[in-house]
Amino acid sequence: MAERVPASAVNVTETWEDNVLKHGEPTNVIAWEDVRDRIARASDYWVSTVRASGAPHVRPVFAVWVDGLLVSTTNGTRAKARNLETNPRVSFTTRVDGIDVVVEGRAEFVTDEELLERIAEAYRSKYGWPLEIRDGEAYHAPFAAPAAGPPPFRPYAVTPQTVYAMGVTDELAPRTTKYTF
Repeated sequence: MAERVPASAVNVTETWEDNVLKHGEPTNVIAWEDVRDRIARASDYWVSTVRASGAPHVRPVFAVWVDGLLVSTTNGTRAKARNLETNPRVSFTTRVDGIDVVVEGRAEFVTDEELLERIAEAYRSKYGWPLEIRDGEAYHAPFAAPAAGPPPFRPYAVTPQTVYAMGVTDELAPRTTKYTF
């Protein structure tokens, strides 16, 4: 499957100078490939799901970038899983190499066996987490982060709909970019 690329990338920088709001040059953007690679390299992420009451639910998680999807895991009884069952809208955030990144999209629980194996391999490679697929749809491992709960772990993949790359360095801040898929 070919990885999706943004349909548009627009500079959304705004600065306030001499009592005038100035907008960044629309085409002076951070290259998507650079942002995608930074998302994949990040080690720590925060995920925000929506509770049935409409309140946000935010937790630190590990995640991997596989086939253009940002993938994380949770025990099926955890609040994250319950929230995603009723409302698949989700946001991930991370900071890596001078860029704050927000990935917004819709999460789907992964059941495709080939994709499950690629995701498990990505976790093994990135975090040393020895995931095994059991029952054709869930992961098991001898340990996990507290936010994930006990096994089995359900992987959910987020297809990005909007990504914000907010530069936090002098070089990147003027190129803060919104990508729409």
